[in-house]
Amino acid sequence: MIPVSVVIITKNEAEVIAKSINAARLITDDIIVIDNDSDDDTEGIALSNGCRVYQKAWGGYGANKNKGVELARHDWILSIDADEIPDVELVLAMYDLKLEDENVVYDLKFRSYFGKKRIRFGNWGRDHHIRLFNRRQVRWSEPLVHETLVLPKHIKTEILTGHINHYSVKDNLECVNKAVYYAKLSASKYYQSGKKANLVNMYLSPLFSFFKNYILLLGFLDGREGWDIAKTIYKNRWLKYHYLNQLEGADKKKEYVKHDLAVEY
Repeated sequence: MIPVSVVIITKNEAEVIAKSINAARLITDDIIVIDNDSDDDTEGIALSNGCRVYQKAWGGYGANKNKGVELARHDWILSIDADEIPDVELVLAMYDLKLEDENVVYDLKFRSYFGKKRIRFGNWGRDHHIRLFNRRQVRWSEPLVHETLVLPKHIKTEILTGHINHYSVKDNLECVNKAVYYAKLSASKYYQSGKKANLVNMYLSPLFSFFKNYILLLGFLDGREGWDIAKTIYKNRWLKYHYLNQLEGADKKKEYVKHDLAVEY
């Protein structure tokens, strides 16, 4: 085993988590699952496969990941999702690491799947993320969505061989539902930070995102799935600012009502 703890956050992942855990067990015997009140058998599957499972109310992706990092037995952390499975090449590459320099983080390449089809082009075909790091130097940011690792300036990044197989969505319906869900979270995040919706980010940005993914990054070569992904990226980008615009409108309406009442009284 490697002196690395694997952290997985979950919410109703019974369909997929067993494969992820089985791959993680090739790396370590310390697998921490932070579960957000799943109402399926996620917790039972994780416990029966030797994981340590903790329940945590939803505080955002970063907050729940940080909870797992805090509970880990090792300082080196591999952070994966329940639908992400390290391949054998990546596992072997991790065994070759000395893990002596806590100022290094490791960028992992992803292979993304739409249903059973591997996506080779577009944004999904170029996916990679820093997922292996030392908690003494690095932690997750804690926004509602799109958490990132907070990296001090002295941190060095290295790329490992191998891949994480990411079984992103089962079908187009799940793809669209995820786009809507993340758009709502992003809108709330933007609203809280004071970001404003405008014509550029509501209309030009979604169009450019579609063009970049489908044409410039050759997403059309992935066939129907490439088209569905490009449409979903467009939808997500437009919906983020559509929902943000709604939040801003509701806020302005409240201010107008308060002002109107003040005048009447």
